[in-house]
Amino acid sequence: MTRIAIDPVTRIEGHLRIEAEVDGGAVTDAWSSGTMFRGIELILRHRDPREAWIWAQRICGVCTTVHALASVRAVESALGIEVPDNARLVRNLIGGIQNVQDHVIHFYHLHALDWVDVTGALKADPAKTAQLAQSISDWPSSSPAHFKTVQDRVKALVDSGQLSLFSSGYWGHPAYKLPPEADLMAVAHYIEALDWQRDVIRVHAMLGGKNPHPQTYLVGGMATSMDPNEPDATINLERLSFIAERFKIAKAFVEQVYVPDVLAVASFYPEWFGLGEGLGNFMAYGDFPGGAVRDASKYFFPQGIVLNRDLSRVNPFAPDNVSEYVTHSWYDYGTGDQSGKNPFLGETNPRYSGPNPPFEFLNTDQKYSWLKAPRYQDQPMEVGPLARTLVAYASGVPAVKQTVDAVLAQLKAPPAALFSTLGRVAARAIEAKLMVNQLQSWLNELTDNLGHGKLQVHDGRLWDPASWPKQAQGFGWHEAPRGSLGHWVKIEDQKIDNYQAVVPSTWNAGPRDAKGQRGAYEASLLKTPIADPERPLEILRTVHSFDPCLACAVHVVDPRKRSIAEVQVL
Repeated sequence: MTRIAIDPVTRIEGHLRIEAEVDGGAVTDAWSSGTMFRGIELILRHRDPREAWIWAQRICGVCTTVHALASVRAVESALGIEVPDNARLVRNLIGGIQNVQDHVIHFYHLHALDWVDVTGALKADPAKTAQLAQSISDWPSSSPAHFKTVQDRVKALVDSGQLSLFSSGYWGHPAYKLPPEADLMAVAHYIEALDWQRDVIRVHAMLGGKNPHPQTYLVGGMATSMDPNEPDATINLERLSFIAERFKIAKAFVEQVYVPDVLAVASFYPEWFGLGEGLGNFMAYGDFPGGAVRDASKYFFPQGIVLNRDLSRVNPFAPDNVSEYVTHSWYDYGTGDQSGKNPFLGETNPRYSGPNPPFEFLNTDQKYSWLKAPRYQDQPMEVGPLARTLVAYASGVPAVKQTVDAVLAQLKAPPAALFSTLGRVAARAIEAKLMVNQLQSWLNELTDNLGHGKLQVHDGRLWDPASWPKQAQGFGWHEAPRGSLGHWVKIEDQKIDNYQAVVPSTWNAGPRDAKGQRGAYEASLLKTPIADPERPLEILRTVHSFDPCLACAVHVVDPRKRSIAEVQVL
């Protein structure tokens, strides 16, 4: 038996360590460890709840807007605020284009290189690559000359000995199966996606004031002005037209490049539709409301839980059933670490007890991660695009069933194939396709409101803290690209008394709980074949399929309150 450690896991956001035992050419056990401390909850205590979203949004530099939305929703829930319809639509548009952009970035820039051998592209025939690309899509940038240009760029990098963004890969690994022409096509689209994502996310800069970290969220709505006749208004007819054009660009790339590439790559790795399943339990809070924010019956992503792979039934979700364990986490609950706490009662008391670096392996029999272990009714859950797709599929959402069934038919795979590493990859592509077609509908609603003089985007009736109850608590949520995100806030005497954020990567990357139940990463790695323990590419394939964001799950804080850095805002 061999024990291996991958630290840090690269091509993710944040600091993640994976340890695994390998025996007989396969993983027999695994442990997931977040290796930086989380401190945002402590920073938020005793602050004005109306500004919580500004701080919470800094949880991550990649998941830009998602924490802002969950935070304002938590405070709105506590105070009983329902936002105006225009605020709902603007929030949907910001979150929707984030969803599409993030999925494309994940596939090409964080995950594709687990399946694509960059050096294999050097062996490709550009003319045959063009034939392959044209056989699966009518994307215009598919000429032999285009692929030859890309090939020459990659060759120049290789010849220089400085692979730049393609460095530190396991190139030549026996687990790579794509023909050289597919490698070259994927590398070309990797480069094109860099420019594409920069363009489409300009919607955030327009509706949010900037990107990353849009600045127009407010408790009670949005700070986006609407006026069809005012050239300086955030939302007017000219800017709506600009946004519509970005949505067309997004739609073209998703449908003509991203989805065909996912299907093409997956066709060469059919065995990975039977690997990496994990828990079999999937949860979605639901999101993108079609009416009142808390009316889950009108969510674009439906709410619910699928247990034990049973797609015949969707179980209800209630935030009161969420708890977090710290049995194997570097925290102390004071009252004992064998019981979980609902986030309303959650504590963030860091107590590091692990080895001091350098060390070979963690003591995984004890505490071994800065991530807590979230559970729903004491059961571990997987969250993310696959969970959302399965909940929607099991709920009978027509567009989802039609799209999923079409993809499965093309792959000649049953629905059970979704319970896998490649199932997560396919679910992201399916979700992006559905979302990119929905964006224009929300934009049309906003345009119609503008045309009919419905311009309210904020309700300030409860903005004055003097009108608040002495004590209040609320749950805010968002279906972020990486999965179900929840913020819990308790307000007392107009200040934050307690604040807890349970993020998607905490659900997926968390350690074992008091019962020894593995988290989603840990469970998904069992039985993973390993061709070369010195180059565990197969482990990265499954871990990357979740799109880890450890920056969301763990953070750095100096307990002595020293200044770490000073930044001048220009």
